[in-house]
Amino acid sequence: MNIRRDIGQLLIGSLPGTTIPGELRSLARDFQLGGVILFARNIEAPEHVAELSHDVQSLASDVPLWVSIDQEGGRVARLRAPFTEWPPMAVLGRSGDPALALRFAVALAAELRAVGITLDYAPVLDIHTNPHNPVIGDRALASDAAMVGALGSAIVRGLQDHGVAACGKHFPGHGDTSVDSHDELPVVEHAPDRIRRVECVPFQEAIRAGVAFMMTAHLLAPALDEDSPATLSRRIVSGLLREELGFDGVILSDDLEMEALARTHTAPEAAVQAIAAGCDGVLVCRARVEDRSGDVEVLAAVLEALVHAVEDGHIPYQRLDDALSRHRRAKERFLADAVRAQPVKLGRSSELSAVLGCDEHRRVAEKMARYL
Repeated sequence: MNIRRDIGQLLIGSLPGTTIPGELRSLARDFQLGGVILFARNIEAPEHVAELSHDVQSLASDVPLWVSIDQEGGRVARLRAPFTEWPPMAVLGRSGDPALALRFAVALAAELRAVGITLDYAPVLDIHTNPHNPVIGDRALASDAAMVGALGSAIVRGLQDHGVAACGKHFPGHGDTSVDSHDELPVVEHAPDRIRRVECVPFQEAIRAGVAFMMTAHLLAPALDEDSPATLSRRIVSGLLREELGFDGVILSDDLEMEALARTHTAPEAAVQAIAAGCDGVLVCRARVEDRSGDVEVLAAVLEALVHAVEDGHIPYQRLDDALSRHRRAKERFLADAVRAQPVKLGRSSELSAVLGCDEHRRVAEKMARYL
C-alpha cells in the first residue's frame, strides 16, 4: 500500500473558480484525489461544465475521480437553465407518487451524465418534523418517515439505474433541528428509540434500494453520543449506520469547514476523527475565489494529517484498507462506463441541447410543480 497515493481517495475537495488551479494539479501528482465537488462558482455554460468534468479526469493517474454536485432541486441546485430547473422536493411529498419521483430522478441523471457529473448529493432523507428548521424546510421530501423513505428510495433507484451514484443525507437526520449546521452545531434531543423508529426509517429504505453513499450530519445527538458530533462519532457512524443498519456503501462526511465543526476543529483534525470514527471519505468545500493557493493548502493539510494518523496508528491500517475498498467498489460500479463515455466537450452544444431542459424533462418538472 502506497499510503500517500492511496490516502487521496478519501478526499473530495472543491475548486475556487471555473478552472483547475495549478496548485491542485500539483497536489494530484502526489495524491490520487478521490474527486471534486462543483458549486455555482465553478459553473458557466453547460459546455463549460462538460469540459471541466473532462479536465477533472485528467488529474487521475490510475483511479478516476468523482465529479460531484448538490443538485437536489428547489433552492439547492447548482445547475440552472438551460438545465431543467426542478421544484423543491417537498412537492414530491405532496404528490405522494413514487413513480413521479422515479421519473424526476431518471431525467436528472440524464442531464448530470450529459456533462460528466457522476455523483449527486441527493436525495435528502431528513424528515421535515420541525417547521422552524432553518436549513432543511422544503428540501425534505415530507414530514412522514414512510413517505420520505418511499420517495427517497425511488430517487436512489432512478439516479443509480441511469449511471449516477446517489448519496442519502444527512445521517442520522437533520430534520428536527432549530439551527443550521453551516453556522453552529445543532442538537437533536430525541431518545434512541425515537431516532431508530422515525429518523432512521428513510435511511433504511435507501439502504434497501442500494444507495451508494451516505452523508453524515454535523449535529449532536446526546442520546446516541453525548460527546461527539455525528460525523466524528464512532457510535453513530460505525455502530448505528454501518453495523446496526447494515450500510455497506461509502460513508462521506458533510463539509468539514462548516461552522458546526470548524468552531472547535480544524479541517485536518476533523478529517482524522471522521475517518477514525468510520467515515470512508471527507468533503472539504469552502474554497475562496480570492485566495486560490490557500484552498489547496487546506486540502494538502488534510491529506498530510491523514497520512500521519495512519503512520502513528490513530487510524489503523485496517480502517484505511476498508475505506479504500469501499471507494474502489463504488468506482467500479459507476465510473468505468462514465469515464469511457466522455462528457460532451466544448463546441458540441447541439448534443447537450437535446438533453438539457428537453420537452420530456420539462413535462416532468411541470407535473411536479402542480403540487407547489
